Amino acid sequence: MTNILQIIASPRGTDSQSTQVANTYIEARTRIDPQIKVDVLDLWRTPLPEFDGDKAAAKMTFFGVGEMDQQRLSAWDQVVAICERFSQADEYVISVPMWNGGVPYKLKHYIDLITQPGLLFGFDPAQGYFGLLENKTATVVYTSGVFAPGAPAKYGSDFQSSYLAWWLGTIGITDVKPIRYQPSLLTEDPAAQQQAAISQAKQTAEQFTAAAH
Repeated sequence: MTNILQIIASPRGTDSQSTQVANTYIEARTRIDPQIKVDVLDLWRTPLPEFDGDKAAAKMTFFGVGEMDQQRLSAWDQVVAICERFSQADEYVISVPMWNGGVPYKLKHYIDLITQPGLLFGFDPAQGYFGLLENKTATVVYTSGVFAPGAPAKYGSDFQSSYLAWWLGTIGITDVKPIRYQPSLLTEDPAAQQQAAISQAKQTAEQFTAAAH
């Protein structure tokens, strides 16, 4: 059985274009393979703890700074619980609208909570960072309102996909399939590009399912 963790980074509910495309992908996957289990993590409806001083101090003990006392261990246990939900998935479907050239702060908050030494990555002075996740895949839906690939720089920059590509690689996920719906306000026919993104989502789902079998 394949476990998919769907991570929703938009607060717009059913009006979200990124969520709609991601849902299309998941519906296609589950239609082809009904045994797939989907865990939906809506970052705007899931309380996340602050990564406060105790959690930061607990993290630093893995780098030889300070000791893991009971207070820090209690704080770290909160991080571990959230991270386990993430690491138990086989596949990730992440829907990400572009906010100010990057990702929504709720998604950044979540990433900062779970991206921890000994949980998602390791570090060696000679080797540098290395991911601890193995045999995981991800499909990432990117949307934006003004920015579009190939548009002049005055219409924005893409720190959205470059950041997520770096993060996924850092934790060991290299099999990543991007789906873009970024028609820009300048596009003459955004509806056609929306349909193209939906078609790509269905096609990606079919290819993913076929590869899994």
